[in-house]
Amino acid sequence: MKKAIHTDNAPAAVGPYSQAVQVDGLLFCSGQIPINPANGNLIEGSIIEETHQVLKNLSAVLDAGGSSLNEVVKTTIFLEDMNNFAEVNEVYASYFQQPFPARACVQAAKLPKNVRIEIEAIAKVS
Repeated sequence: MKKAIHTDNAPAAVGPYSQAVQVDGLLFCSGQIPINPANGNLIEGSIIEETHQVLKNLSAVLDAGGSSLNEVVKTTIFLEDMNNFAEVNEVYASYFQQPFPARACVQAAKLPKNVRIEIEAIAKVS
């Protein structure tokens, strides 16, 4: 049975999707973008600040689903510009511990709300 996950500590879904879906001991998290969930506004700052907000949002969704960043097994990072990879990677590395999740990182032509970064994840439920 699949269960939709929702938390007010991360941006609300802006379409017909769930923040995450839990099924068979796994949590499938929708992509998070740099929105401040307290006011619904996009973070205006550097790619470093935006990446921190994305990972905070992702962490909040994971927590609501009974998981955590430590339980993430796979992430996908979508970047507007692959030239931001080094800065994003540095922030990303500060949120995860070894063994690091499997990961893909791709440059996307356009992301929701014209943001520069989006991250989705799959995690084990604790």
